[in-house]
Amino acid sequence: MSSTTVIRGAQVADGTGAPLVRQDVGLVGSRIAEVDAPGTLTAARVLDATGQVLSPGFIDMHSHSDLQLLCAPDHLAKVSQGVTTEVLGQDGLSYAPVDDEVLAALRGQLAGWNDDPPGFDWNWRSVGEYLDRLDRGIAVNAAYLVPQGTVRMLALGWDDRPATEAELARMKELVATSMAEGAFGLSSGLTYTPGMYASNDELIELCRVVGERGGYYSPHHRSYGAGALEAFAEMIGISRRSGCPLHLAHATMNFSVNKGKAPELLRLLDDALDEGCDITLDSYPYLPGATYLSALLPSWAAEGGTAATLARLSDQDTRERIRLALEESGSDGAHGVPVDWHTIEINGVRRIENSALVGRSVADSARAAGKSPSEMYFDTLLDERLGTSCLLHVGHEENVRAIMRHRTHTGGSDGLLVGDRPHPRAWGTFPRYLARYVRELGVLDLAGCIAHLTGRAARRLGLADRGLIRPGYAADLVLFDPDTISDTATFEDPRQAATGISHVFVNGVAALEDTRPTGALAGHALRHPGMGR
Repeated sequence: MSSTTVIRGAQVADGTGAPLVRQDVGLVGSRIAEVDAPGTLTAARVLDATGQVLSPGFIDMHSHSDLQLLCAPDHLAKVSQGVTTEVLGQDGLSYAPVDDEVLAALRGQLAGWNDDPPGFDWNWRSVGEYLDRLDRGIAVNAAYLVPQGTVRMLALGWDDRPATEAELARMKELVATSMAEGAFGLSSGLTYTPGMYASNDELIELCRVVGERGGYYSPHHRSYGAGALEAFAEMIGISRRSGCPLHLAHATMNFSVNKGKAPELLRLLDDALDEGCDITLDSYPYLPGATYLSALLPSWAAEGGTAATLARLSDQDTRERIRLALEESGSDGAHGVPVDWHTIEINGVRRIENSALVGRSVADSARAAGKSPSEMYFDTLLDERLGTSCLLHVGHEENVRAIMRHRTHTGGSDGLLVGDRPHPRAWGTFPRYLARYVRELGVLDLAGCIAHLTGRAARRLGLADRGLIRPGYAADLVLFDPDTISDTATFEDPRQAATGISHVFVNGVAALEDTRPTGALAGHALRHPGMGR
């Protein structure tokens, strides 16, 4: 066989965790055609990769690019760090399946995650139509999870109540249809409305539909703070009872109540795995989290959608009830931990008049304005119509390191691409793993870390032809210098491309060549195995 392109003499990390081996890799079209000893393959184009590492393209198991991938399909934030596939539809909230009413509500609710660009063409309603829209041209491959909160909106609106038998049947039908159209599984955001209103029995019924179709369940569970261990155990119980594989989203142990408690989480997971449960997880290599500012509200304050929430925030008596929940008892939206306003940093606003808030904690902005922190919080939400994003400085380094060592760990950026100062994880997650946690700290070895970010993630998705460097596999590849690869994105200047990555191939086409983005749109929507491409 004669390849059209040969990547010659790279140290190949094949995605299995096996030691690196110097090899030639030949490409034909969108596929890896040959893998052989150095100097044995020939082609019209030969790329000298001496001294570099060739890895499968990184798989971002938790991405929030659902809208921005369409707005800016060259997708430099992910291409520049070696990501060739990402999983959308996370945290139970995304834009398919929808009807006109639900889409209008989601555009407002998710503006802090994805913006709501004027003039954008919302020409889909179903999951299949959304995937078709992605196929018009995107830089990376994209898989999609059915968002349980969105499904609940369609079936019973924004009410905090149990679903009727007919409503549950409707949700199961929506999940089954979305799986048939190519979704890989189901996500939940169980600290976000209205997904958080679902009982475990309701979730089990939906997960049965997913498991029967070969998908997996990826919950943002009910607490990452007080009661985090119980919340993880609750999700394992749902997986056991439904028979649906479980992938724990951004599996962290945050807030002061969980300092040093990662070993307890890992024992819980190991016990379940040893009993035969099918569990994986993802994490990001940073301490702060990120979300929209209104997510901190207690669930009762957000019931009914945006208009109802704004009305409550305008009422002084209701404000006081919310303040008590936030500052004294700890709201469910704030993971059951009383809010420390010094740890909540606004990092994105919609109105230019509020730009002075960006990069400052709610406590600092309140002090400058002569207000209480809670008053500052409420006024900002009203003025921004809930469209504000924030960082939560609540992580612990020892927990981050312990969790990333786990045998089921994969990488997920959880990256938001919009706002004045988005979390740098959107641009830096994957090179940061390799620079800080492999090269600098030795928490993971290079081959093992790459397996976490590639082959292991592909197995969870059920992708039989991605995630490894083998003949016949898709030519999703990243070539980098292990001595210089580094994340450059910072909290002060987050939109910065990584260094040390020379080439990124998506389906055999160079998206990054000699460190320069090509603008190629060779990615496409992946469909769940058996459901099409």
